[in-house]
Amino acid sequence: MQHFTKTRIAPTPSGYLHLGNALSFALTAALARKTGAKILLRIDDLDHQRINLSYVQDIFDTLNFLDIPWDEGPRDVQEYQSTWSQMHRIGLYKDALQQLADQRDVFACQCSRSQLQGGIYPGTCRNLSLPLDTPDTTWRLYTDERELIIKTLNDGSITIHLFDEMKDFIVKKKDDYPAYQLASLVDDIHFGVDLVVRGEDLYPSTIAQHYLADVLDAGVFKNITFHHHPLLMESGDKKLSKSAGATSIKYLRDQGKTAGEVYTEIGRILGVGKDLRSF
Repeated sequence: MQHFTKTRIAPTPSGYLHLGNALSFALTAALARKTGAKILLRIDDLDHQRINLSYVQDIFDTLNFLDIPWDEGPRDVQEYQSTWSQMHRIGLYKDALQQLADQRDVFACQCSRSQLQGGIYPGTCRNLSLPLDTPDTTWRLYTDERELIIKTLNDGSITIHLFDEMKDFIVKKKDDYPAYQLASLVDDIHFGVDLVVRGEDLYPSTIAQHYLADVLDAGVFKNITFHHHPLLMESGDKKLSKSAGATSIKYLRDQGKTAGEVYTEIGRILGVGKDLRSF
């Protein structure tokens, strides 16, 4: 097994955490133990309209209940607000956005989400040359068919292209805050992360972030190793969501479930038939 310096747990406080989050946290902690990596707790809170402090508290409650350790990051809501919120790193994100603007790698787009065709951006505003300071617009990255190389934990380095759904992806939202792809990349570089464990649903984001790193000439990001784990599914092919209250860790905790019972339930859903912590 390779040796790593730092990995991270990066929940979003937009709802109560569920069994799928617990799976990702536990796998991150297990890989950190096996590879010697420290764990950073990074709370992704730039979607400020959906942030609720009760959800922030739930992050700490859930990690402590599940006995998931972390070495760096806030220990409570107060530390999160005073030091660790992404709002304290806005300057870093703005620097990256300014670099993209200076390089003329972005364009202003006034399209709404409903105008996307099957989730794929049709390029409506790509050649309109709208000023970047046009009100109520996003910034999209000009993308092409370049090859990208991603380091993975199990398969070594793989060569891949940007998925269609991520063509000309957004790097700055209409509220002037950086989009997830940019903020996550900047944070991982800032904190020195070299191992990222995330659900397989974020695989397109991993590719997009490598594309963005290439544009920003952020070579250090390309040295991060990624591991994408299977998702827990509610039924059929529907993944768990924070709106699914009965699968929230808070609900299960309030029902008197122990951490061991929660891990065993995750193992049952995965079909491994044993406590997840035994891996």
